[in-house]
Amino acid sequence: MTAITDFTVKSADGSAASLEPYRGKMLLIVNTASKCGFTPQYDGLEALHRDYAERGFEVLAFPCNQFGGQEPGDAAEIANFCTLSYNVTFPVFAKIDVNGAGADPLFERLKSDAPGVLGSKAIKWNFTKFLVGRDGAVVDRYAPTTQPEDIRKDIEKLL
Repeated sequence: MTAITDFTVKSADGSAASLEPYRGKMLLIVNTASKCGFTPQYDGLEALHRDYAERGFEVLAFPCNQFGGQEPGDAAEIANFCTLSYNVTFPVFAKIDVNGAGADPLFERLKSDAPGVLGSKAIKWNFTKFLVGRDGAVVDRYAPTTQPEDIRKDIEKLL
């Protein structure tokens, strides 16, 4: 089976970005939004990123506008918001769809490997999180209501 790091996604500038540079790292992949009630989770995501980056952990953010139109900006606006409002230093990729016919293949794979409650594959809202092990396999899926701090123990077990 293909590892998550075998996927190619779009960087914020729209160019192709291979996830290969993340091979061997633990990843927390999150669909994000700038105007959501869960947006303050950027603080927690950044804390995890800063605390564990030297040990091979990365947060990868994928903005999505499918839930209540809560990510209306373009790539420059999103990047500016993340930097100025939350001092985000982890990668924020191009805005994508996570559900439906136009769903990004990476998120199709994440949803397939780690279904939600009662086996549901659809992502219910912004800030759904997927923890990926160093081997490129999905370890767990976390609901939008799960605070990044609550994932810390799982990250530490795997690092």
